[in-house]
Amino acid sequence: MKTLVVYRSVTGFTRQIAQWIASDLHADVAAADAVGPARLQDYDCVVFGGRLHAVGIDGLSLIKRNWAQLKNKRVLVFATGASPARSEMLEEVKKKNLTKEQQARIQLFYFRGGFDYARLPLGDKILMNLLKYKLKRKRRRGTKLDPDETGMLNLYERATDFTRKEAIRPLVQAAGRQEGTA
Repeated sequence: MKTLVVYRSVTGFTRQIAQWIASDLHADVAAADAVGPARLQDYDCVVFGGRLHAVGIDGLSLIKRNWAQLKNKRVLVFATGASPARSEMLEEVKKKNLTKEQQARIQLFYFRGGFDYARLPLGDKILMNLLKYKLKRKRRRGTKLDPDETGMLNLYERATDFTRKEAIRPLVQAAGRQEGTA
């Protein structure tokens, strides 16, 4: 099976995971902005990865725009983020990003990436500063922060990499399965 791993990465964490997946699958790998419809036709399996941004998967529009030619191929999508994986979060991401047909055909995975405030684009830095202000204000008012909120505040102080190569195993196994096998 000829496989292409496509990614949209802002700070490098998603790119690292995509490269690990491509290496394990002996697949081609490319940044999303270098892939067009013609290139997608050459593959039996397409793996797409992008960071979670709000509840959206950054760059997933490539899959959505080209769904007509992809729907009969094996398509796997992974999202990366700084938060630990939670099944309810993954379900929300699936519902907000994929049509019913796509939800039935696309396997969705989530991997912890990392957080590096210094590498964020200006617009993201502004949004993250608003979140930081909101969390600090909440704490000053005496409201207890949940573990994710506390963890997020700690991430501003230093770059943190949560990526682990072994986390990609389920996706690699799913991509390697032939259609119709368990």
